[in-house]
Amino acid sequence: MSLQIKKLQVNIADEDRPVLTEVSLEIAPGEVHVLMGPNGSGKSTLSKVLMGHHDYVVISGEIWLDDEEITSAETTDRARKGLFLAAQYPVEIPGVNLANFLRVSYNSMRPESEKLPLFKFRKLLREKLAEVGLPESFMERNLHEGFSGGEKKKCEILQMLLLEPKYVVLDETDSGLDVDAIRTVFTNLAKAINTHKQMGVLLITHYHRVFEYIHPDFVHIFKNGKIVETGGLELAQRIDTEGYESKS
Repeated sequence: MSLQIKKLQVNIADEDRPVLTEVSLEIAPGEVHVLMGPNGSGKSTLSKVLMGHHDYVVISGEIWLDDEEITSAETTDRARKGLFLAAQYPVEIPGVNLANFLRVSYNSMRPESEKLPLFKFRKLLREKLAEVGLPESFMERNLHEGFSGGEKKKCEILQMLLLEPKYVVLDETDSGLDVDAIRTVFTNLAKAINTHKQMGVLLITHYHRVFEYIHPDFVHIFKNGKIVETGGLELAQRIDTEGYESKS
């Protein structure tokens, strides 16, 4: 049981140009993996490919989720099987109420006996909003519409807390956040990791400061569309001091 990426080679759709090359990675339940690398190295591309983004074409290799191949699965199916992506740039969706969106998402992930009626879901949502530092008034707002950068990232973590996925991919969730927002977001992420000990995490980041809250099992350095080195927290600390230029 794990999220497995097996020798993945990916092109941009309609272009004969690889953007990921022979990427292999396995995330077991309960493990925290951190992916670091320079801008343009393919980190965000990998997160989008894992969720089945149509801008990319898998040329070779496979993606498996808990012993089931999902390489060609639709994004909705991947989500229902327990894969979650917190996007680097969450999209604003005017006209889609946040609370309604979250309730439909929550209930779609659960059997009939566990679906929540409106009153009970809104009670749960109020609790989770408080945890991520968003006011109850957000229940009446539209999905990400008019949110600040920090509010959008908090909303992504809010969705994660509600859906309780098996595997979480966080694409630079720390980017654009001030110190207080980073504390709120990553404290809640750490709490979710500790509470749901079988949740696997792939955290994409540039910043060493997140390690005040998150303690990775593995750190991977990504360059030119592939993993070039794997280690522990000491690898991230070295990169913070020396940068990426010394790595091939």
